Amino acid sequence: MLPPMSDRRLLLAEVFGPTFQGEGPSTGQQAMFVRLSRCNLRCPGCDTPYTWDTRRYDLREHTVAASVEAVIAQVLAAPPALVVITGGEPVLQQPTVTALAERLAAAGRRVEIETNGTIAPSSALTAVVDRFNVSPKLPSFAADGDQPINGAALAAFVATGRAVFKFVVIGPGDFDAVGDLAERYGLAPVWVMPEGTRSGRVVAGLRGVADETLRRGWNLTGRLHVLLWEDARGR
Repeated sequence: MLPPMSDRRLLLAEVFGPTFQGEGPSTGQQAMFVRLSRCNLRCPGCDTPYTWDTRRYDLREHTVAASVEAVIAQVLAAPPALVVITGGEPVLQQPTVTALAERLAAAGRRVEIETNGTIAPSSALTAVVDRFNVSPKLPSFAADGDQPINGAALAAFVATGRAVFKFVVIGPGDFDAVGDLAERYGLAPVWVMPEGTRSGRVVAGLRGVADETLRRGWNLTGRLHVLLWEDARGR
């Protein structure tokens, strides 16, 4: 049994916005972001290491235990209809994230969840989420010793009918890895995104992957927030 709403807490890194959704199908839409702390993967190229990397950060200095009510109040004080729950890995906190998403949906907000796709969503969470932006980690991006692919979880996201699959592509060999995963687990639609926390690198990456992305019949996304504000936190 879940604790009463007033007792539920989220391990929260930050709430920020209004800003723009920077990646995927909703790129350019105004949004509020709820960034949760903690992750079950250790990707070396992660752009939010303060949510999980205990070697470089004291997570206590970057995390608060926030009530669902407090987060709701902060989010609903701003006008964007889209709320993106991200991390870290937000599905690690699935019961409380579900409570948060239920309240947001009841208030008329659309909820997107950014996830690495290693933890299957519950039916309760699926019912109140507009879209899962699932970003499986390829070998070129994952840390040694991690298990970034959970086939059963990916199949569960496919079954929701509410998931898109977004891959960070670093080199030419990554396209075959994306294709293998898409074929094996029926992942669709597929979005490809270059790596980078600086605008120049993102632009170069987009140019480098555009033709092959077209050839494969996939979609291409940049990182709008990086193009606008480089690696500024909270943008």
